[in-house]
Amino acid sequence: MSDKSEEKQKKHKPEGEHKGGQHKGEGASKGGAGKGGQQKKEKKAKGPAPAEQVAEAEAPTGPPPPARLYQHYREKVVPALSSKFGFKNALAVPRLEKIVLSQGLGRFATSGGEGKGNFEKAERELTVIAGQKPVRTKAKKSVANFKVREGMETGLKVTLRGARMYEFLDRMIALAIPRVKDFRGLDPDGFDKDGNYNMGFNEQTVFPEVNSAEVTFQQGMNVTVVTTAKNPDEGRELLRQFGFPFRETSKLEGRPSEGR
Repeated sequence: MSDKSEEKQKKHKPEGEHKGGQHKGEGASKGGAGKGGQQKKEKKAKGPAPAEQVAEAEAPTGPPPPARLYQHYREKVVPALSSKFGFKNALAVPRLEKIVLSQGLGRFATSGGEGKGNFEKAERELTVIAGQKPVRTKAKKSVANFKVREGMETGLKVTLRGARMYEFLDRMIALAIPRVKDFRGLDPDGFDKDGNYNMGFNEQTVFPEVNSAEVTFQQGMNVTVVTTAKNPDEGRELLRQFGFPFRETSKLEGRPSEGR
């Protein structure tokens, strides 16, 4: 009996070992397959998505080009003014320093809640026109007849310089001024003694950036072009070279304009 029991035990041991080996092999193969799948997933995840590839291809590779009117000033305006006024140094030629846009909104500041809403609308519209957020200006003194108190917000102002100034000037000359109703030319006598020019618009909808369907009230604005000119003649010729459409006669007196 002892011999038979020993033989049975010997037979069962290899089978158990064989089964265990199979289980270990299967587990190892499964584990190896799992690791390989993870590695493949990681390799796929490393590559950039198609949208990212398109964004990288469309990304700018260098600085933006200069404004069109700035190039026009360097290439054509400077030689023209130098030949007309006899400037020997290019740095002495008159140039644009800044453009200031301003709006008077005192009626909205004194008309209650609805007026404040219109004040905010005008601020958003001026931001779209200038491409820069304006500053709210405050009254310097109280005026009882206009219900204005000192420190009350009564207007908006934004100052443009550099490339943004030239881009706004390009849009104003090419798009806004031609859309003015019954336009007959700009006043050639709107210069001060230092060659700075002042003009105005009666409606903000002349700028195509403003959606006329969403405008609930018409509001004008004043545009001041500050130059480095020393007299009105130099300032007038500078703006004429940029494309300002001045008329032949003065608006106030009906006489021929100066500098013609």
